[in-house]
Amino acid sequence: MNLNNIVFLDSYPKLDLHGYDRDSARVAINDFIRDNKKQKKEILVIVHGIGSGVIKETTAATLKNNKDVVEYKTFYYNHGCTVVKINIQN
Repeated sequence: MNLNNIVFLDSYPKLDLHGYDRDSARVAINDFIRDNKKQKKEILVIVHGIGSGVIKETTAATLKNNKDVVEYKTFYYNHGCTVVKINIQN
């Protein structure tokens, strides 16, 4: 599946990071990826909001450093969400 083809997010697992600080967000994102990899969910949605951009930057940095993340991008229709593709093999 290509992330550019995703239009509706309602059918994918979501993690809402509103109210989280940097460290809590980092832990929650890694746990969310690990849990969904076990369930063989390839596409995930992380809702970080727009705000000051701190959680959005933390999300990008965490995804960049996670070995299970194949690809991620800010959702075209909502810049407060990031769509993530993970490797469900292994």
